[in-house]
Amino acid sequence: MKGIILFVTLFFISITTVIAQYPKGSIITDSLYSKSLENNAGENPTRSIHIYLPPAYNKATSNYPVIYYLHGFSGSDKKQIEVLKFDKLLDKAIATGKIKPVIVVIPNHHTLYRGSFHTNSSLTGNWNHFTAKDLVNYIDENYRTIKKKESRGITGFSMGGYGAVKLGMMFPDIFANVYSFSGCLSLYKELGANSNAYKNLQSINSREKLVNNFDFFLENAIIAMGRAFSPNQNKPPFYADLPFHYKSDSLIINSKTISLWNKHFLHNMADEYVDNLKKLNAIKLDWGRNDQFGFVLMGCRALSQKFEDLGINHYAEEYIGTHGNKLWTDDGRALNDMLPFFDTFLEFE
Repeated sequence: MKGIILFVTLFFISITTVIAQYPKGSIITDSLYSKSLENNAGENPTRSIHIYLPPAYNKATSNYPVIYYLHGFSGSDKKQIEVLKFDKLLDKAIATGKIKPVIVVIPNHHTLYRGSFHTNSSLTGNWNHFTAKDLVNYIDENYRTIKKKESRGITGFSMGGYGAVKLGMMFPDIFANVYSFSGCLSLYKELGANSNAYKNLQSINSREKLVNNFDFFLENAIIAMGRAFSPNQNKPPFYADLPFHYKSDSLIINSKTISLWNKHFLHNMADEYVDNLKKLNAIKLDWGRNDQFGFVLMGCRALSQKFEDLGINHYAEEYIGTHGNKLWTDDGRALNDMLPFFDTFLEFE
């Protein structure tokens, strides 16, 4: 658990330090009420959105491509700007030619249990429809965008990287370009039967205990996945079935729930969505060789292998790094890999 707390701490302090001054884009704080997110679980269907407009936006009449960025579990649109300084990184990227001027949209997927997992849930609302339908339509109606899939990209980190690939394969007529940071899940390692998290959940009976600091980060994530992948409105206090649980010291394996979760893992979804994946213009996956979460490392490797086996053209890179480092620094992957990827594959005016 100390390792997870250290990871969270390091992730949120590994921000970009920008010494040089670059022309500044502007940040718009907006919000959107989504009928797709109407639910009985207490989640707010009005979602905040942070929108980056490039430096010349207010002085020009140009239309711009859009990158949709999905934050990680326990993150938010606000943290992406105020803590990780994504806007400063975008200023530098545009000024130094890493990417041509672009709009970046960051929706808030932070829920009562810290993350939506970008899934349509009978309990918490239809989160993938919120992003792919409601949000994209709203941005196209209210900002000067290039309104076609070739000019839209979707990316994200961890939970958000999972969401980026998921939405890309489900909505290839909306998003044509996909980049995922450490965004794969699998029912292995820390999510598997040998994880202490399921045993720990025996003694946790309230949301407050789960979301208090990061003492039960993994347990919190498992419950959030359950509310997304296997909701059960007749099972308080968390209203979710889990693939494994304990009765005293006895492990109970829930095969039906395992099947439900497996349907949401990207390397399994690829078989169903292979035709959609082949419609995408460009896909890149990357992940750290030393990721603290084995289920992410193994999931990313499995997804790239599945893509290869299905004949899905994609880029994949396993770099020397952990789950959250080497992303937002001046030598990190957002500035030097993700944004140049979209500069290459998005259609600009």
